[in-house]
Amino acid sequence: MLKKALEGILSEEEGLELFSAFDQIGEIIIVRIPDSLLSKKKMIGEALLENVHPARSVFYQATPVEGDFRTRNLEILAGEDNTETEYREYGCRFKVDVEKAFFSPRLSTERDRIAQMIQDGETMINMFGGIGMFSIIAAKKKKCTVYNIDLNPYAAKLCEENIRLNKLAGRVISIHGDAAQVVKEQLQDKGDRTLMLLPERSDEFLDSAISATKSGGTIHYYSHQHADKRQDAVEVSKQHYLQVTPVKSEILGGRMVRAVGPRYYQTVVDVRITK
Repeated sequence: MLKKALEGILSEEEGLELFSAFDQIGEIIIVRIPDSLLSKKKMIGEALLENVHPARSVFYQATPVEGDFRTRNLEILAGEDNTETEYREYGCRFKVDVEKAFFSPRLSTERDRIAQMIQDGETMINMFGGIGMFSIIAAKKKKCTVYNIDLNPYAAKLCEENIRLNKLAGRVISIHGDAAQVVKEQLQDKGDRTLMLLPERSDEFLDSAISATKSGGTIHYYSHQHADKRQDAVEVSKQHYLQVTPVKSEILGGRMVRAVGPRYYQTVVDVRITK
């Protein structure tokens, strides 16, 4: 779709320079553009707005996702300068602000996988829950209780709004705060399952995840790993986890979530811990 929309604007060589994928979130498109093509970014934006439907805004991602709040700077290229939209996934509605709170449509398969694994009656602690996507999809499908923690106050507020937007079988509790502190003060040994979707800082928060999880409970440990071959990334991740964990752990499974750079992969390892 991206290639077709840009025909006549970019040469074949320039087209190869442009990333082959972009994110469409509700009525918003976010595109990453190589430095060599920044002089044509407005034309690229207008072409996307005209050819991709439904879309009302096209933004250029000017910075990577970064900082404690996991946000990025966006520059309007075409359409309305409004970073709020509504996104739907697996029968759930979400109010999203693509600049003020972390969100990725590329984790859709992983959100469904986690929701399928949760059992009725479980308590899950989502340590870096953002606007509540993983938590709400899980509680839509199962009669579970999910504590959705996030340091970003805007993300926590959006999570509260998204809870109200959806009819849930279970319950989601939005908590604004630092995950390590919240676990220490409120949630020690509360979780049958703990989700730690902050792959770039997983080792830093592993002790808190263990503290949050009951003995015999499950931790979903996300991390970024280097591997020469894509198919080796999960095994590298498993071995890394076993090297850093301070508790007895049984590996239940793992998968490669997505590529995040040349020979760098976001992976998840599912482990059962014994304390």
